[in-house]
Amino acid sequence: MKTKTIKQDKVNVITLGCSKNLVDSENMITQLRGNDYEVVHDSNDEDANIIIVNTCGFIDLAKEESVNTILEYAEEKKQGNIEKLYVTGCLSQRYKDDLEQEIPEVDAYFGTLELPALLSRLNADYKHELIGERVIMTPFHYAYLKISEGCNRTCSFCAIPLMRGKHISKTIEELVKEAQSLAKRGVKELMLIAQELTYYGLDIYKERALPRLLHALADVDGIEWIRLHYAYPSKFPMEVFDVMAERKEVCNYLDIPLQHASDSVLERMRRQITRAETTALIREARKKVPGIAIRTTMLVGFPGETEEEFEELCDFVREMEFDRLGVFQYSHEEDTIAYELEDDVPADVKADRANRIMEIQQEISYRKNLDKIGEIEKVLFDRKEGAYFVGRTEADSPEVDNEVLINAEKQYARIGDFAMVKIVDATEYDLFGEIIENQ
Repeated sequence: MKTKTIKQDKVNVITLGCSKNLVDSENMITQLRGNDYEVVHDSNDEDANIIIVNTCGFIDLAKEESVNTILEYAEEKKQGNIEKLYVTGCLSQRYKDDLEQEIPEVDAYFGTLELPALLSRLNADYKHELIGERVIMTPFHYAYLKISEGCNRTCSFCAIPLMRGKHISKTIEELVKEAQSLAKRGVKELMLIAQELTYYGLDIYKERALPRLLHALADVDGIEWIRLHYAYPSKFPMEVFDVMAERKEVCNYLDIPLQHASDSVLERMRRQITRAETTALIREARKKVPGIAIRTTMLVGFPGETEEEFEELCDFVREMEFDRLGVFQYSHEEDTIAYELEDDVPADVKADRANRIMEIQQEISYRKNLDKIGEIEKVLFDRKEGAYFVGRTEADSPEVDNEVLINAEKQYARIGDFAMVKIVDATEYDLFGEIIENQ
């Protein structure tokens, strides 16, 4: 039981980083509320006396944001505005010893898999009966579903295995139960996430079981969209495309970070795939699932990347015409394999190359969006913002992809519902539409 105090403890959980961190925070909040704590998430109110910062340690900018956030609350503690400060997540997992020395105002640091220890520090029990019953901090109609933890890949630039450990899949039964619980609370869209989606099942089923999982989740009543994030291209389970084509619940959408297209860079990155193999995979996906929306991420400025290698990447982006594309600039991460290489691409060159890739993609995106004018799309509405109701098509994931805007002065859209929308105008990253039928 939690120790009783004159003033009821209130916890503010601050989440930094990716959707996988958000799911961790959701599970943490569920456990704390199950122990009768009052908990808020990313609140700007100043009435919480306990702060838990769930950090990101992915690249330099993310680490800087995490450290600055910890320092901000450490100062709040010095001034007596909060009583306790705890830090968890990837940065804490990776740099715990350093952080304890540099920011001693923090009461305790915890790693990515130490939720029971954090709860114990708060005199709270880890309640196994709450597993799969997490609260969600996203809008009520969509949620992230983490299907595994950790990663067995050895990409030379990536520090995630250092922070998240080896790959551990959840069972299909466990994930179906969680999906059913979410559906009962009104969730219509599931975003499947993992450090590496296509490795799912190899550890517990001795096969790539993502296709089997998709069939099971598509059978859950109430789930209308299932979206795939963070797939690895090497040894991709091609049956996924068969499921995508067969099951209407599985969105014709794939987030598949490719990182690069120069064979020499891919080899230094240890990506276990060539440009030709990647091209064949993308073409097969488009053949099996006509109209599939493919999102990818590229990494520029990797050690030794020449202008010629970068131009190979530019040519590839032009050739493939991805529906969605993002770019990271290489961050020299200690304890990774690439850290042994010289970080020899200047920062201004990295930034210039990132901008050049995005300029290419902007033209592609604009052209693809113009082609949608006159088409009718199924749209899920997320929010009202200013003069518009804002939604997404099957080709778009929240926060990272295109949005569909409906003039709120002329039409009404119910948040969390679907509607059939005719696209009437487009910009590089937004579509404008008119509702022709609510669903």
